[in-house]
Parts: sequence; C-alpha cells; structure tokens
Amino acid sequence: MQAFSKEVDTMTVTVMVRQSGDQYSASLVGLSTIEAIRPTRSEALAALEHELTAKIASGELVDLELGRRGVSGLSGKFRDDPALQEICDDIYRQRDADRPQ
Repeated sequence: MQAFSKEVDTMTVTVMVRQSGDQYSASLVGLSTIEAIRPTRSEALAALEHELTAKIASGELVDLELGRRGVSGLSGKFRDDPALQEICDDIYRQRDADRPQ
C-alpha cells in the first residue's frame, strides 16, 4: 500500500471541466462532490486545486488494494503446490497417451 502525504511534490488527478451558461465547473472524476464553479475555466480549475490541496493537507491519500473475489481470487494460489504439479503431469501424460500416433 502506497501512501501520499503532505510531503508529495506533485500528483496528477483527472478533472472534468464543463461550461454551463456563463459559468465553468471543475470536478474531480470519480468524486463529483468535490467541485468548483467559477466565471472562467482557469478560475474553476484554480479553485478546485485549492480545495483538493486543503483536503490533502488535512488528511492522507492512500492506494488501497482489494483482493480478488470468487474464482479469479484462486488464480495462482496453488502455483507452488507439488500435488497440483503431479495432477498436471498425470493429465499431460494421459493426453499424450490418448493422441493418435
């Protein structure tokens, strides 16, 4: 898990900018509750940057890695199991024996 705290120099986020009438809105993609609405595009982006900077300064951003669930969660789980290797070897031997010569 990698953490980003106040010591990080820069980070890139994806922002959606929309114009509606004489206003521009800038919002963080994936978290539309963080939004800034201003008369110009550059003011909206600056206001959003200010809001994000304040949120980061008051907390910590962390990458959270979730484990896979269901069948895909088993992928690679038994790769070093010798019993699985024996089963695979038996299957390959049977397959090779069943092939026409």
